[in-house]
Amino acid sequence: MTYRRQEMEVEQGEAQSLYRKPMKPWFVSIRRVISYMLREQRLLFVLVGIAIATLAFTILSPSDSRIRNEILDSEVVVTGGAGFVGSHLVDRLMARGDNVIVVDNFFTGSKENVMHHFGNPNFELIKHDVVEPILLEHPQVETYWGNVNPIGVRSCYDEGKRTAETLAMDYHRGANVEVRIARIFNTYGPRMCIDDGRVVSNFVAQALRKEPLTVYGDGKQTRSFQFVSDLVEGLMRLMEGEHVGPFNLGNPGEFTMLELAKIEFRPNTEDDPHKRKPDITKAKELLGWEPKVALRQGLPLMVKDFRQRVFGDQKQEETTTSSSSTE
Repeated sequence: MTYRRQEMEVEQGEAQSLYRKPMKPWFVSIRRVISYMLREQRLLFVLVGIAIATLAFTILSPSDSRIRNEILDSEVVVTGGAGFVGSHLVDRLMARGDNVIVVDNFFTGSKENVMHHFGNPNFELIKHDVVEPILLEHPQVETYWGNVNPIGVRSCYDEGKRTAETLAMDYHRGANVEVRIARIFNTYGPRMCIDDGRVVSNFVAQALRKEPLTVYGDGKQTRSFQFVSDLVEGLMRLMEGEHVGPFNLGNPGEFTMLELAKIEFRPNTEDDPHKRKPDITKAKELLGWEPKVALRQGLPLMVKDFRQRVFGDQKQEETTTSSSSTE
């Protein structure tokens, strides 16, 4: 019985192998499916279903334009918004439709820099010092290539910038606060303080007043100058991007003081860096930003603004003096 059973199993196995259907190529099966769908008009239903699904996703899902509108409707607090850089940033934010709140104590800022927004329902101006309890300050940090001297005459300025950057990163890492850090290099343009002590504003103001142009040291130290609109563009890209930074925002093109003007020499300030040129490689790669306005293009715009303010102030002083003498 055992021998017979094995023999029958062998015979059955041979029979199955004889009657097994050969496998057809995969493309034959696909062709049969397509033929069936065409014959039964199933393809039409599939295409209609795809069209309906695409339309539903387009209507229901948030589009780029809707997301953009949500961004445009944001509320932004700008500390120091009545100052030189801050007021230009406010102009850019207002132009794109944001609700802007300016907090400024007018120590260096001026109400005239933002008064053209008065009456706009999207604009609010608060006179306040951010060191008092309404702490909304977003530190903006500047750095340069130069001396590192923690006890030098200008060390408090440098250390204050580094401290602000450190605190911002601590809040970002420890409390998951969204921060963006910009290291801002020499910036010039309209609304700059006339007597702020910076080389460009000094040169322009002295030239308009027909005074000797003054530079400190031997005049061989270099500086790079970016127009304020380039800086604002960099700040906007930084705010809207996903990278924390820090990013150097400045113009890598260097000028010596001797190249800028004929000068009257005075002793140089102690610890004044000999070279101040930003490396903007990171900003170019991650933000797609680089300055566009050359010094020869931007400087006339600044001179025009300074001329209006310098001679406007002189006319006002002359009027006041004449009226006082008449009395």
